[in-house]
Amino acid sequence: MSEAFGYTKPLQDAIAEAEELIANAPFIRTEAMRLEGYDYLAGRIRMAMQNAFDYDLEQPLFVNPTHQFSRQGLDNPDAIYLNAYLREGVEYVVRGRRGTSADLSFQVMGGAYSADSVATSFMAFDDRELSVAQDGSFQLRYVAEPGAKTLIVREVFNDWDTETRGTLTIERPDMIGRPRRPYARETLQKKYDVAARTLVSSIQTWFAFPQFFQYKEPVNTLTVPASTPGGLSSQFSSIGHYEIAEDEALIVEVPRCDDAAYQGFQIGSDWYASTDYETHQTSLTKAQAVTDADGVMRFVISERPPLDGRPIANWLETTGHLTGSIMLRWQHLTRDLTAVDGPTIRHVKLADVPAELPDAVPLSDSDYATRIAARQRAVARRMIS
Repeated sequence: MSEAFGYTKPLQDAIAEAEELIANAPFIRTEAMRLEGYDYLAGRIRMAMQNAFDYDLEQPLFVNPTHQFSRQGLDNPDAIYLNAYLREGVEYVVRGRRGTSADLSFQVMGGAYSADSVATSFMAFDDRELSVAQDGSFQLRYVAEPGAKTLIVREVFNDWDTETRGTLTIERPDMIGRPRRPYARETLQKKYDVAARTLVSSIQTWFAFPQFFQYKEPVNTLTVPASTPGGLSSQFSSIGHYEIAEDEALIVEVPRCDDAAYQGFQIGSDWYASTDYETHQTSLTKAQAVTDADGVMRFVISERPPLDGRPIANWLETTGHLTGSIMLRWQHLTRDLTAVDGPTIRHVKLADVPAELPDAVPLSDSDYATRIAARQRAVARRMIS
């Protein structure tokens, strides 16, 4: 066995094990779902390599492990996710310039989610607790407490067309000005080992995770808004899972909440990941959705266009996923939510949607294509493309 082969052997074995997990996923029903699984696997490999090789406890940086090419954990299409690894007892300085996104939140986690547990949240807050200068700049100093492993930053966009990203860096003051350590055999071997473990554990985790939450609820129901598990600051969520036939639909009604800077609604696949939110409308924020005169947003989840074969502004496309997850989020809240702020849901025949929503306005194919084009351009502006 060559030395080079020895370095990558753990990763090769992990990729083979991960492929077995994907190929034998119990929820695969169609060849399209199987193919989607292999695309999902590519994203998991990409994430594992990035987390293993980009992170450096001496020269920290923010890594973007979740995006349109690496979907995981029912990722929010409206969010940019950044992670930095921490070492206990070390001081870190985070500097940034606030963009115009609806929410910018910070969370310190102890470890990572796993197939049998939720990671511990040590601290969570949003930009309202920062001292932000007139030019948008800010600085945060933090000494990692015992057990702290990861700093997660979420930048969330309510209006994809107008809101802009900020900038963010992290550094260890005691290591600034020092060169990075040279390559070492043990360090590189460890990185390949970490990538191998991360790959398999991430797939096992996201197979198990929805069982902790979504799939404890009856199908085609949504929970009362509650503080999101995991300690996110000022976020409430409502969760569920759906199962419909091609000739059926779900109608979800939820009041528009102007006490939240961000309000979003998405559906996801059985891989517990977002579905194509660039070239299909699988998520909507309150800025993208139509609100009726009574202050309620009325959404339709269906495989086919819901209004006599024509799309509407508040249509969420299942894109071949007749089962999957549902999640509504409210962020940057100024008050706690109650049941009256939450959604109602009803399961109907697709043919009955026009009668159920008599005020819904159909869109032409060209109007709907314009909406999709705006999504594509917005994702290209703010995410990896």
